[in-house]
Amino acid sequence: MTEEAIFQGCLNNNSAAQRELYNKYSPKMLAVCYRFAHKREDAEDMLQEGFIKVFSQIHTFQNKGAFEGWVRRIMVHTCINNLKKNKRFNESVDIAYASSIQVREESVPSIVQAKQVVECIRMLPLGYRTVLNLYAIEGYSHKEIAEMLDIEESTSRSQYTRAKQMLEEILIRKKIIQKPKEKLPWLSAVR
Repeated sequence: MTEEAIFQGCLNNNSAAQRELYNKYSPKMLAVCYRFAHKREDAEDMLQEGFIKVFSQIHTFQNKGAFEGWVRRIMVHTCINNLKKNKRFNESVDIAYASSIQVREESVPSIVQAKQVVECIRMLPLGYRTVLNLYAIEGYSHKEIAEMLDIEESTSRSQYTRAKQMLEEILIRKKIIQKPKEKLPWLSAVR
């Protein structure tokens, strides 16, 4: 089935087309959900909920931009809504410490596999991980993140700053990178 045939089939609630769409996008979208979830089961639940929204809202896709991007936005918003609904995000915010840290911008060596970095990102507290994912990976601005999470823009910035520092410490502790000797931009490989 072509993407157009899948799309048209989904518009007509054709279960074969819905299955094709799910099979085509679920691996990538599970990876998106996994970055936000506490455990794999949570990510799978978010994925299922996200696809229910995709199928129920597919008529709103206006062919402006990539269809995959539209699906991805639904998944990200589903993850955020799930975190907010379960109040998991607010419980993990550590603002007081975040404002007093000093950030070192370092270079993550190109040999670092994306999977290793993702696993290290998943070790961050949920609030830090959420902001890091939204800003550095999904490309949302701090203003957009603040609106999505019902926080202040300055909170988003401080969460991101703290997340970068903690991620660097985890990467060093896991010996994925060495303690940096000079200041270089890092995380640009992620964003």
